[in-house]
Amino acid sequence: MPPRRNYDQYCSAARALDVVGDRWTLLIVRELLAGPRRYTDLHADLPGVSTDVLASRLRDMERDGLATRRRLPPPGAAHVYELTSRGRQLLPVLQALGAWGQAELGERRPTDAVRAHWFALPLLRSLEGRGAAGERGTVEVQLEEGRFHLHVGAEDGPVYGEGPAAGEPDARLVLDTDTCTAVSRGETDLADAVREGRVEVTGDGPLAKALRGA
Repeated sequence: MPPRRNYDQYCSAARALDVVGDRWTLLIVRELLAGPRRYTDLHADLPGVSTDVLASRLRDMERDGLATRRRLPPPGAAHVYELTSRGRQLLPVLQALGAWGQAELGERRPTDAVRAHWFALPLLRSLEGRGAAGERGTVEVQLEEGRFHLHVGAEDGPVYGEGPAAGEPDARLVLDTDTCTAVSRGETDLADAVREGRVEVTGDGPLAKALRGA
């Protein structure tokens, strides 16, 4: 494997960018925050990345201790990539970057791809803020584009997952894309959207009660 390019600067920010500053790396982290993913799944959910670049970034992430590759037992028998504990420590970095980037979203362009689970981190940020601060549990989210679930307050393991939650979630949210986009842009937060009737909340868990009472 060729040596990693670096900035040769004795600065923690420069050292961090040596590891995660290449194009696509942080978006791969975003995808792996959902838990173990196959290469084909990653490629499908990162439209625009070439197979060569994706393979190269994954090798770099393995070398730098951000991700590992393992083989699933039968009947899966496929290789998956997953974040290490150090890789998962990038969650607050992505959350801060997402908050900073809210002002850059603007209107969706005709060329913009979208996946339902790309709304997971903005919604999680809003839930862990004023929406349901201090609460823990699983929240299932239904959008027109699809369904995903969030693990609010999780200290390790996946932060979110595609599809419905395994078992009964603590809360279910149904909202339209416009509302979810408004949360992502920072134009409103989830608590306000619930109060305004733009988000339907069901469930009897503490998370559902916190959201309905927000």
